[in-house]
Amino acid sequence: MKLSLGPLQYYWPRTTVFDFYEAMAATAVDIVCLGEVTCSRRHELRLSDWLDVAQLLREAGKTVVLSTLVLLESGSDVGAMQKIAANEDFLVEANDMGAVGALAGRKPFVAGPHLNIYNAPALRWMAEQGATRWVAPLEMKRDDLALLQRERPAGLQTEVFAHGRLPLAFSARCFTARHRNLPKDDCRFSCLDHPDGLMLQTREQADFLVLNGIQTQSARVHSLIDAWDDLVALGVDVARISPQAQHTAEVVALYDAVRRGALASGQARAALLPLLPPAQHGAPDCNGYWHGQPGQDRIEPSAAAVAA
Repeated sequence: MKLSLGPLQYYWPRTTVFDFYEAMAATAVDIVCLGEVTCSRRHELRLSDWLDVAQLLREAGKTVVLSTLVLLESGSDVGAMQKIAANEDFLVEANDMGAVGALAGRKPFVAGPHLNIYNAPALRWMAEQGATRWVAPLEMKRDDLALLQRERPAGLQTEVFAHGRLPLAFSARCFTARHRNLPKDDCRFSCLDHPDGLMLQTREQADFLVLNGIQTQSARVHSLIDAWDDLVALGVDVARISPQAQHTAEVVALYDAVRRGALASGQARAALLPLLPPAQHGAPDCNGYWHGQPGQDRIEPSAAAVAA
């Protein structure tokens, strides 16, 4: 099974982004997804910069994928998406149906997690459009994925979001700007101050969600590091790790150790927990969706085996 690094969900300074991917070039990750997927107002890097990063990673032996924006809100957003789709050098991950339309019948592509593919007919249709890999929806449980794995078209690879805060929803409204009483069009790029997003708590001071501009994320980090045997048994081709502000290289190393059989999954999770973005209250990780439970829950492997 290959390891992929998902697209950067947060807004980091330009030099931080370049330094980050230089570090990622030296890790065991096989596939790297690049590009702005969250907000079109984030302009620290332009397409030409992403292409420079892509070339750096390609020279390091990585397979590079250019990811498109999830929510297209203007003609300029559509134009930017079409430029990515038209590139001749790198595979493209389509994150909305506009990108699928721009790629269908023209070149192979990756069907991103936000296309919401939940059944075999939709999966077959996407493969007919040219998808060579699809990323399962974030909330898809193990048993449902097993059904789709049995019915997926020949030659279509499956990728699963295995690590990171879950990008649950996107809105035309910017919640980070709203938090500062700023309009979206004059957000003053507030996301730069929150490299792992802005924690939202309930009135009882419980961690609830993370605000990341127009994106809403899970408060807890979703982790399937101790479900690696499940992924292998299901025939998953790629496990995706989402970047975080610190310790991403160490996270990749732990997943790689489990992949190689050098570290037991339970030991790997124990080593993983101190590397996660700090949580103010409660458990820092979750895996509920994978087990058909509320996403914020943490299901222990022994309990999951009993339930099965």
